[in-house]
Amino acid sequence: MEDLKRKTCCFTGHRNIDKERLCELEELLEASIEKFIMAGITVYRAGGALGFDTSAAQKVLKLRKTYPEISLELILPCKDQTRGWSAKDKQIYEEILSEANSVVFLHDKYRRGCMHERNRALVDGSGVCLAYCTSRTGGTAYTVDYAKSNDVCVINLARLLKKT
Repeated sequence: MEDLKRKTCCFTGHRNIDKERLCELEELLEASIEKFIMAGITVYRAGGALGFDTSAAQKVLKLRKTYPEISLELILPCKDQTRGWSAKDKQIYEEILSEANSVVFLHDKYRRGCMHERNRALVDGSGVCLAYCTSRTGGTAYTVDYAKSNDVCVINLARLLKKT
């Protein structure tokens, strides 16, 4: 189990990303995942949220074409997570679901606390957490703090972006 933990990376990040930061963040995200692959990390966990989670899952799926040994695990809070999403966002979500190596739904329907439960499940069993966190509050900050308190190495891409 400890060996699998060392080979597992989870993602956490904000749903809304500044448009002027998005291109640079996506390049840094892809380069970081590729470095992790070179270091032997083969399992990538995403939570299916809009924004950073979606970008991270798409990057893993793109890189899996070159590195077929990597896998994408989706740990999702509930089956109705996409309620209220745009048709375009739902389509992207469904494409990611169809290409993932595994999909786990923690609940059938949304319920209070299921997002935090999802975030903890992403971290549990991971050796590293690749994050995009620009705030000290909210779900992403909670997940980063949870990872740190569980001795999971956190790499915050927000700190690596060029200052503008």
